[in-house]
Parts: sequence; C-alpha cells; structure tokens
Amino acid sequence: MKRATAKHLIERYFRQLTDGCGNVDCTNELCASCCDFQPVDKNSAAVKALELYKMNAKLCEPRNRESDAADPDGSDKALRGFSGMMSSNDPFTSEEDVTDVHYLTEDSVSAIFKFCEEEGDYSAFIRVIGRVFSNAEALIQSFRKDACHVVHGDGKEETAAPGKNMGAAAILEGDTVQGLGSQDITVDIDAVRRVYDRLLSNEHLESALVNALVYLSPNLDLDLEFLDMYQTNRDYLNIFIIVMENTNLHSPEYLEVAMPLFCKAMSKLPAPAHARLSRLWSRYGSAHVRRMMETFQQLITFTIVSNEYDGANLVNDDETVVAATKCLKLVYYASILGGDPDVEHNEEEVEDSESDELTLHELLGEERLYRKGPRVDLLEKELGVRTVDCRRPVIPFEDFINEPLNEVVEMDKDFTFYKVDAESKFSFQSCPFILNAVTKNQGLYYDNRIRMYSERRITAFYSMAQGQQPNPYLKLKVRRDHIIDDALVRLEMISMENPSDLKKQLFVEFEGEQGVDEGGVSKEFFQLVLEEIFNPDIGMFTYDHESRLFWFNSSSLENEAQYTLIGIVLGLAIYNNCILDVHFPMVVYRKLMGKKGTYLDLADSHPLLYQTLKQLLEYSGNVKEDMMITFQISQTDLFGNPITYDLKEEGEEIPVTNVNKEEFVELYAEYVLNKSVERQFKAFKKGFLMVTNESPLKYLFRPEEVELLICGSRNLDFEALQETTEYDGGYTKDCQVIKDFWETIHSFGEEQKRLFLQFTTGTDRAPVGGLGKLKMIIAKNGSDTDRLPTSHTCFNALLLPEYSSKEKLRERLLKAITYAKGFGML
Repeated sequence: MKRATAKHLIERYFRQLTDGCGNVDCTNELCASCCDFQPVDKNSAAVKALELYKMNAKLCEPRNRESDAADPDGSDKALRGFSGMMSSNDPFTSEEDVTDVHYLTEDSVSAIFKFCEEEGDYSAFIRVIGRVFSNAEALIQSFRKDACHVVHGDGKEETAAPGKNMGAAAILEGDTVQGLGSQDITVDIDAVRRVYDRLLSNEHLESALVNALVYLSPNLDLDLEFLDMYQTNRDYLNIFIIVMENTNLHSPEYLEVAMPLFCKAMSKLPAPAHARLSRLWSRYGSAHVRRMMETFQQLITFTIVSNEYDGANLVNDDETVVAATKCLKLVYYASILGGDPDVEHNEEEVEDSESDELTLHELLGEERLYRKGPRVDLLEKELGVRTVDCRRPVIPFEDFINEPLNEVVEMDKDFTFYKVDAESKFSFQSCPFILNAVTKNQGLYYDNRIRMYSERRITAFYSMAQGQQPNPYLKLKVRRDHIIDDALVRLEMISMENPSDLKKQLFVEFEGEQGVDEGGVSKEFFQLVLEEIFNPDIGMFTYDHESRLFWFNSSSLENEAQYTLIGIVLGLAIYNNCILDVHFPMVVYRKLMGKKGTYLDLADSHPLLYQTLKQLLEYSGNVKEDMMITFQISQTDLFGNPITYDLKEEGEEIPVTNVNKEEFVELYAEYVLNKSVERQFKAFKKGFLMVTNESPLKYLFRPEEVELLICGSRNLDFEALQETTEYDGGYTKDCQVIKDFWETIHSFGEEQKRLFLQFTTGTDRAPVGGLGKLKMIIAKNGSDTDRLPTSHTCFNALLLPEYSSKEKLRERLLKAITYAKGFGML
C-alpha cells in the first residue's frame, strides 16, 4: 500500500513537470504551467519527479483530471523505470517485477541477484542485462549518483537530481564537480565497479554483456555520426564510462567482435567528450589506467596478428586498429594528466615572420606538402597539455609503444597521409606515442629528404629563370687545420644571406683530400667541429667531471653568433642523419622542445648543486639560524672572480627560512638553468630552429628521443651487429677469416670496440634502434697481404683482406683503427 501511494505521488509530480496543472496563473516554479518553468524532457522529468517526492515538494492540484490518464506513447514509457527505482530497497517477488526494470542501480542489481539466487534461475536477469546494456538511453539513466554537486565558475553551487541532463549550455566554463576535478560526471563509478565484480563472476551474465555490447555499439556509432547525440545530451558520455569499467574487455570474447565496434563508436565522440574522458580517467590511479591501456593495446595487437598487411593492404585502412589507436590516445593523455604535468614553465616560442608574398610551393600547388608542422591536435588543445609537459606519467611512455604495429606500418605511405591526405586518411604519426623511435625516425627521414629535393627543385627553377649557375647542395669546403674558421664563417654567411640553403643536402670537402662525400666525410666533419667547439679551453661550455656533461658558460666571451652556429651544426646533423658525439644534460633537449629548466633538471646538469638544494628542502631544523643564507647567491666568472646575483630584489637582506626555502630553490634553479644562460641558449636555439623549424621533429619526438637522434645510443650490441652484417666480394659468414674477425671483435675491450665502430661508420655511437639497424658490409679486399683494412664510412663498409691467420688479422685491424684519421692512409 505504501509503495502504491508513493508511486501515485511520483506520477503526479511527473505530470506536473511535463503537462502542468492547467492553471495559467500558477506560481509554482516546479510546475510546467508556471511562466518561469524551464521545460525538461520526459526522461529527465521522471527522475526529477522522484527527487521532488523525496523532498516533499509543493504539488499543484491539476484542473484537468484527465491529465492523469496514461499516455501509452510517451509518459508511461518514461515512468516504467520507477519500478526499478522503487525496488531498490525492496526484494523482487516475481519475474514480472524483474522484467519491469528498465535501468539499473546497485541496489536493484543486488535485489535481482537475490531473487535469481532464490529461484535458482538467472534467465530473467540475463534478459534485464541484455535490455539495459544494449540500450543507450537505459545506460544513460543507470548507476546515477544520488546527487551531483556542481560548483560553477561564479562559486554558486547547484544540486542536480539523478538523471538530470547537464546540457552543454548549463555547464559553465570552469565548472567542477566535487571529488572529480573538472568533470561533471553523473555516474556512480564505485557502484559500477562493485556491480561488475558481481556480474563478471557469473559466466552466463558475462555472455549477456558481450552480446549487449555487440548490439549497442552500432547504434552508438549512428547516434554520434548522424544525430550528434553528445551535443544534445552530455550525459551520453555515461555509456562509455560504464562500459569501460568492465575489467574483462581484454578477453577474446570481447576482442573478436564487441570491442572493435565499441572503439569505432568511441572514436567518433567529439574532442570535448574525449577530453572529459581523459580527465576523468586521469583520476583513476595507475591500476585502472593500465588496465584500459592494455585493453586497447591487446585489441590492436590481436587485430594485427590476425591479419596480413602489405603495400596494397595497409594497416592504416584497418578500421579496428585505427579506432583502437584513437581510443588509446585518450588513455595516453589520461596518463599524462594523472602523472606530474607542468604546463607553466615554458620557453618563449620563436615566431617566424609571415610574408604576404606567395611562395614557390604555393605557386606550384604544393603548399600542403611543405606546410610548417602538422595540423593542430584537437585533444591536446582541448586539454591544454603536451607530452613534453610531463616528466613522469602514470604509465611509462614506453608502454604505449606497440611493436607489432611498428613492424607492419608502411612509413612512406603513412608519411604521405600525414602531410597531404590527413583529411581522408589516418596517419599513425598523428598518434606518435604508439610508434617507437626507429619508426618515427623513418618518418623524419622522409620529411628531410623531401625538403632537400624541394630545395634542389627551387634552385633549378631560379637558375633557369635568372640564368644563374645552379647550386643544389649546401657545400662546405674546409681546411682540416682551420675547420672552425672555415665552417663557421661559411655557415654564418649562409644563415644571414639565404637561410633556406641550410635545408639543402650537406656536402663537405676537406681541402687537399680526395674524398667524395656520400655521408662519411660529413660524419668526420661534424666530429672534428664538435671536438673544437667543446674544448674547455675555448670557454664556450663548462664541463662537469662528475656527470661528464657540458653546460653553457654564462661568463663566455663569445658572441651570440658563435652559439647560433653551434645550434645550426646540431640541426644539420639531424637533418642529414648524422650522429654526433655531444654530451648535453637532458634539460638542453627539454629547452629545445619548449620547456624551461626547473629544480628537477639540476639532478643531471648540476648534480652537486642539486644535492645541496635537496638537503636544504629536506632539512628539518631552523634554516634561518642554522644556515644563515639569503636570496643572494655567488658564482665565479671565466677568470675565477666572484660575482653575486640577487634572486629577489634586495635579496641580500632577505633570509632563507623554513617558510620560503621552496621559493629559494625554485629561483636558484631558474637562475642557473634559464636566466644566467639566456643569451647563449636563445642564440643556440635560434640556430637549431633555422634548420628544423619546419620539421615534424618537435611533434613526433620526446626530449629523450631527440637526444637519441642526435647522439645515438652508447649501448653497443655487437651480437646484433653480427646478425645483420652483409658480406661481399666472395666472403660469407662461414669463411674462416670472417669467423676470426668476429672472434677478434668480441674479444676487444669497450674502447677498442668504439674505435672500430668509429673507423668503419664514422661514429662510435649506435644509431636509433641499436647496432642491429646499422647494416654493415664486410667486403673482400684481396688475398693475404700486409696492407691494413680500410673502410668506406659513407656506406658502413669494411674492406678486409683475407689474412692468413687470426693473429695477423688482429694486429692489422688494431693498427688500422688506432691510427686512422682522414683519407689516403694505406
């Protein structure tokens, strides 16, 4: 009797919200007849009616009694869900009661479980799950919070009833939901997780979940593509939140059919919805974020290993892989947001001056191929966070790399999609987190080569138009004994007169030496330039013996042009695919990617200072009395003379205390890493960007990967090198001299192995991906002789005579690699 009365009152509230009382002069703001009433849809009215019943709100007396009659096509449909609500705390007594449930709560699930256990039959529950989890509207209304406290940007609070549609117009910019950061989520996530724990323990119920998801997903796809459902109802996102809480989505039952369809639908959510999901998931904790990451990764891997891809059947055209990658992107940014993001300490961007004149590429109709950088990442823009903003994400960056995908992606085709056909084709370079450094380096290589080809075309065009001698390459002719003067003066002239020449392919010639530059001469050129530049006697950089790293000398007497030219050299090395032997701390690459140095960066750039400041932060005593330090610091200049600097105005008079020690540390790091070397680093970065400003480098690579591009890897796996080495001139891997050669190489010490690598390839570092990517060639160079082995560093080729003994081979090889320098040595 009590339940019947309650239901009757709730129905009257519902009629009041949908039809009104019929009184044109009604003053009840909770009645549709009132002039101030805001209309609501019937589903929202049904849930609002329950809330009004709980509040014992004002109830109008309807003038038209017939309005209480049921509307079989409208009102009654919305009211059917009341059976589920009213049954939350009351046990079900018949299968008909269970059948009347049209959306779920934690209490109703518990009640249904109890009923089915008593009956020993779960068929009714299976039908409920199939009905609710296959219906978008039912899922939207399921597992609602009792109340959602929304705090608006103006500080006012609003309590939304369960099921209330917080439409886009109702949510102000900056709205927050208590306990969920910036999310206005109406799902009781904890309740959803507890329900899944019970549902997934029953094999028959899980099968119903799989089937329901298969039926639901195509409808979601159509809703989002043609009806734009999220724009009309922001609670539409509840469907994806609820489904993704299923901890069994990675199992084969889901991966084969259900998840591909669901990911396709999720990928069609608009950027604001994707941003809401990322922000919500960022608060879940590492275990939940990792589970979702692994779900999408397994779907990608499962799909790739189940299919074959080639030039005609590209992985880019596989809808499942593409959709899962787009969904994985949401988890990737959730990992960044949930980690340790820093969106504040950013370097000032160097803006290029835009010209109103048409470029040659625009005249030729090629402006899409040569545009500066990729299109804007809508999700990144919506979230206001970049990869470089986070040092320690919830899930390590490396875990998002999918190796099976990297093995099948055709980077030449993918690069074309990325640069030209982004509107119609998907490129994995738009989701670079899933690619490893080797694959991304291939994309960068294509970009660099196309730009080099473009510069040659432009040069030929102008030469024909103006009758000038074409100069399609960036040629540097230098003297070995004056390499810095010759190279830097020439580069300075080019950077001032025609900076675009820096994007031509580099050719280096050493005066007086017969060596055609097919890459090897350039490698030696870079090596010799860096040896000179980083010589501590020059004073442009300081060297830390503990960390074995170089840092900008704030007291250097060299002008900005010298640092600009060093930046050009680093940019040219990347542009021409050369590995350099440079030793910078990671903060240099972070600053090149747009971030300022902070206290944490001192750990590798200035380890002794970092330890000192760390001890200050951890000191539990009285800092002011025990340490007696102020906001004025002291350093020495190039000649060893002391200089002071105030971290704050009148810093000498401001003592460091337990209260302001964090500020002192922050300002100290700001001075050491940014302000004190601002002049030098700005010039250095300017030179670097002269070569790389139009490259996708900044968008594809993290700072750690940029260092790998420039410096290569110091981990030398000669076993991998042996596996990939090719033989020519009559040699095979089974020849005795080849067996003796590899036994000799493996017996070398670390330094001797580096000398051999330097002798054969022009650098003692492994390329991106390790020595296995080097593809060295060993060619036969005659029969037994006293001549030394020689090499073509341009092609990573070693010319090895067929020595008569292992001892002779070792002696000749060691002599060659120890004393080799320049061309012409026999």
